[in-house]
Amino acid sequence: MASPFLYHVGERLSLAELTAARLDGDVVELGEAYIPADAVETRALRAGSLAALLGDSLAATHLTAAWIHGALPDPPARHTVQRAVAKRLHRAPSRTLVYRDLAVDHDDLELIGGVRVTTRLRTVVDLARIGDDAHARAARLLADDDAGIVAAAIARLEAGVLPHKRKAVSLLRGVAAAQAAVRTT
Repeated sequence: MASPFLYHVGERLSLAELTAARLDGDVVELGEAYIPADAVETRALRAGSLAALLGDSLAATHLTAAWIHGALPDPPARHTVQRAVAKRLHRAPSRTLVYRDLAVDHDDLELIGGVRVTTRLRTVVDLARIGDDAHARAARLLADDDAGIVAAAIARLEAGVLPHKRKAVSLLRGVAAAQAAVRTT
């Protein structure tokens, strides 16, 4: 069931009505939807704001998943998604999305706000493997939130054959060293 706190364009209110409400200070933008200005932003609301965009066949991954999990304050300019179903899609998703056709394993997904999102562990692994500054920063922020996730991510990377594995393990070992230094001081 959709959240009563999320307003998607065209469902209950038109774009003109939502824009007027935003100008009046009654609602604010959240992802691809609007929420009441006094609502507390939660993982469920962030994920639910993408429900119309992702549908039942796509899962939020990478920077989008990091934003949903609360590691990033703002959503990415382009949402990253992956297939969450076994069958290939017959139509290409929106051009505004970064789409990866490889299906995400069911064990790596969780349902948040009615939307499939990669787990925190899978998100850290994915982010660490990309290698650019934005993804590395998001991986650090997500890992800083959970001390046990770094060791689990390193173990997962070392157990598999994945592209950019060495760089990802090196990044995560740096995060683990930083966490250890903070704990000892």
